[in-house]
Amino acid sequence: MTTPADPSTTAPVLAYTPEEKEARRVAAQRAARRTAVVCCGVVAVMTGLSFAAVPLYDLFCRVTGFGGTPRVGTGPADTVSDRGMSVRFDANTSQGVSWQFKPEVRTVDVKLGETKTVFYKIANTSTRPTTGIASFNVQPDLAGAYFVKIQCFCFTEQTLQPGEVIEAPVVFYVDPALAKDRNLRDLSTITLSYTMFPSKDGAPLANAEGDKGKGNDKSQL
Repeated sequence: MTTPADPSTTAPVLAYTPEEKEARRVAAQRAARRTAVVCCGVVAVMTGLSFAAVPLYDLFCRVTGFGGTPRVGTGPADTVSDRGMSVRFDANTSQGVSWQFKPEVRTVDVKLGETKTVFYKIANTSTRPTTGIASFNVQPDLAGAYFVKIQCFCFTEQTLQPGEVIEAPVVFYVDPALAKDRNLRDLSTITLSYTMFPSKDGAPLANAEGDKGKGNDKSQL
């Protein structure tokens, strides 16, 4: 035998007039549009921040020397210390760059605060004009905060004609403040390393194909 439902526990059925239904539909559409606009705005802001993060991070590294990035200076050091330091120079080319690339000297000895100039030789061994751009790093990482470049060819596009050879200068000094860093008190050698990449619109292309089969025989430089 079926027990009849208790009217007191039965949920009331709401009935809307056509005008109320239309108002609810319009309100729902407006809410959906607002949600879509907010989501698009968030995506746009995040995209903008992702593009801005690269130059901001690069600026931060140049100012602080973070991650082995040399600082950028506008002039020589105020003082020169008696402490000496050997600076080693390294050169590499990525796949896609048919260039020969090497420093004119492998190592120089300097005093902390002493301004020094060295040159890198770059030669285009391909049969067509090519454009490259160099990135750089200092090792050990902690030394990057004290390695100050006054002039450098890094992050500057270089376009070379077939067979063209150029000399690119690097002017630098090692900040005398390094002598006060307890973490570097036993440091005797700093390595400045460059890697040459193919370039497009002023940006390095790490995975570019370039001219396959063209070696990097540095002995011809």
